[in-house]
Amino acid sequence: MTDTNAVPPIEPPDLARRADRTRRRALLAGAFTLTLVVLAASGYLVLTLAGAPVRAAPLVLDQPAGVLWGQTVNRPIEVAADNVTIRRVKVRTGGGGAAITIRSGVIGTLIEDTEIRCTSAGTDGVAPGGYSALRVRVNGCRQAFRQTERHTATIVESEQDGKPYPGGELSSPIGPVPSPDPEADQMRDEPPYAPAAAPPTPITYWPSAANTGVPVGTALRNSGSLSLRTAGQVVTGLNIVGCVTVAAANVKIIKSKITCSSTTYSIRTLAGTTNLLIQDVEINGMGMNSASICCGDYTLQRANVYNMIDGPRLATNSKILDSYLHSLARVTGSHNDVLQSTGGNNVLVRHNTLLSYNAVTRDPFNSCLTIGSETAPTLTNLTFEDNYCNGGNYSIGISPRLVGSAILFRKNKYGRDYRYGVVSGWNRAGVVWERATNVYFDTGLPVV
Repeated sequence: MTDTNAVPPIEPPDLARRADRTRRRALLAGAFTLTLVVLAASGYLVLTLAGAPVRAAPLVLDQPAGVLWGQTVNRPIEVAADNVTIRRVKVRTGGGGAAITIRSGVIGTLIEDTEIRCTSAGTDGVAPGGYSALRVRVNGCRQAFRQTERHTATIVESEQDGKPYPGGELSSPIGPVPSPDPEADQMRDEPPYAPAAAPPTPITYWPSAANTGVPVGTALRNSGSLSLRTAGQVVTGLNIVGCVTVAAANVKIIKSKITCSSTTYSIRTLAGTTNLLIQDVEINGMGMNSASICCGDYTLQRANVYNMIDGPRLATNSKILDSYLHSLARVTGSHNDVLQSTGGNNVLVRHNTLLSYNAVTRDPFNSCLTIGSETAPTLTNLTFEDNYCNGGNYSIGISPRLVGSAILFRKNKYGRDYRYGVVSGWNRAGVVWERATNVYFDTGLPVV
């Protein structure tokens, strides 16, 4: 006979605990799986608990000026040396931290044509600052590109989750259309220039990454620094990791890329230089160049120039045409100008995109163009026309000490991301400022 009111037997405490542990193990076994992946190149074990990623040991790049090229890396990367390049790399990682970390004090890191995918929401793309990112695509990360006031970054033509990163543009497969004979296209003795009376509203009227720089499909051969001293010398199709000096007439640098970390200039014209043509080039000043080109006797056309403290210097016989100048690099005490002239004769700046403002850091820098006559008796015959300019303390800064004549500003449009105003000193002696044609981009109204 069964007693239905009997109290069920009580398990001893140790047996109850043992059963509870067994139940918990069964639940964990159902909720998580453990995967061990051995990276053949390094021997590191990557542990991944489904639903709970574990951060793997990083790949440390500690070789100065080292290059990591064309690899797939399934763990974080840590940059521990100066002037490291990460190019055409796919990085996939999670578990917090950052996919690519730049150690404190490291300078000159370049991350180029690279894809970063974060496998957990708490992981950042690149951190904490002090690097240049060019055409970098970041997906699934908490923050794509981190930087600080002390350790800023230069971010160019990059994406976050398929959208242009703020302040940048998507890169495009469309390259510039070369002229039938680009080596002979000197832009000298050309017919009079006649831009449309009212350029169309789209910002695409002016140059961008899509139609400047090295044409898409151009094969580049690696090169170090160059000293060009032969008249008529032609340099084409080079990936120049270094800087260039020129001391000869009629030299041409075309369809080439220059990555120069000098604290002086990417391209320097010395005595004996005349009629230098720099065409269809990309110049990366690595956040170090005091100016990307210095100082006269050159034509820069269809160029993509970025990541420099100052852009090209404008001295006698200098021309900036159809080019995209952007992404200045802030360093301690810098006074950054996209273009600057401190004297000379015969200067032309026509149909360019000149971006002083950094939309990521909200830094206007100093100017799109600053002019004076500090290093020459005068500044004469300068024409600034048909350009788009945005940013600066003043977008156009005209020195009160300017001694000049025949300085013409006409048919330009301006953004509103300046600190104080579009122009200072527009009515100084020697300056012709066409009020009706120097207008705001958004309204078409005169800026003064």
